[in-house]
Amino acid sequence: MKLSIVTTLYYSAPYLEEFYTRIQAEATKITDDYEIVLVNDGSPDAVLDVALALRQRDARVVVVDLSRNFGHHKAIMTGLAFAQGDLVYLTDCDLEEEPELLGLFYAVMDRTKAEMVFGVQKSRKGDLWEQVSGALFWRLFNLLSSHTAAPNQLTSRLMVRNYVTNFLQHAEQTVFLGGLWALNGFRQIPVEVTKRAKGNSTYTLGKKVAQLVDAVTAFSARPLTLILGLGALITLGALGATGLLAARGLWGVEQPVWSWLLVSLWLVGGLVLTSVGLVGVYVARIFTEVKQRPRTIIRHVYDGEATHDGIIAADLPLHASFGINSRFIF
Repeated sequence: MKLSIVTTLYYSAPYLEEFYTRIQAEATKITDDYEIVLVNDGSPDAVLDVALALRQRDARVVVVDLSRNFGHHKAIMTGLAFAQGDLVYLTDCDLEEEPELLGLFYAVMDRTKAEMVFGVQKSRKGDLWEQVSGALFWRLFNLLSSHTAAPNQLTSRLMVRNYVTNFLQHAEQTVFLGGLWALNGFRQIPVEVTKRAKGNSTYTLGKKVAQLVDAVTAFSARPLTLILGLGALITLGALGATGLLAARGLWGVEQPVWSWLLVSLWLVGGLVLTSVGLVGVYVARIFTEVKQRPRTIIRHVYDGEATHDGIIAADLPLHASFGINSRFIF
């Protein structure tokens, strides 16, 4: 299989027919050996009927129907697990991201030999609130995360098989793709494109806040370190104030009772924050270990006879049984 096209479906019934027409026209410019993987993420509308009708007309359409709504990012992981192509193009089907980006990304990949080509917005779409909240989201994530992600990136991206195979090793339940793309490494090329606005987004304010919390806690222990630093700073300040009050007392300066109570509260509060922060750092280490993320990913092994892609370091026996062409189901 030369090319797999993967997209998720959620309230997508009004767009799916046009998306199919445009994406299959773009795919045939590259190859006739392609598939279109449609993942229905528990959509309440009639998009599943539309998808099944497309399947009846075109055997290259694969429909994956999830039992309920698991969320955009988990549905994407499922779609990537079903993709069989040497190249995998991931995109949204709501037409905000032009299906014709496939041809553009393919040309860039062919020219640069990159292993992943992805779109980033020239300027954020939407009203002032969407622009400000989106910019703030990426700024906070990159400020707190140990892995810097490209701001304003799109879902649309073209990936080689080796990239996708290794990407699917990330088996955590809290999935934030923006961070995982960066964590996966390889040669990635961003391409500036324009994203259209179709109206109301299914990403409500509550979902955006929840995604920010998931993103930061999945990719960074810095908030815990900040708590530890804040607690230590308060403790040092309280100890300094205690020393000052004691010195003034030795000099015969009478101190009001409330000043000692205030310093005591600050001292106890600082010690509590320091202790909680320190425990939190150890918990973060445990948190990182139980994810069982691969420690290293080897792009190639050159042994003089053949090139082997997607090899995992020998100290990862958990994943050693997965072959390069295995299907990963989440």
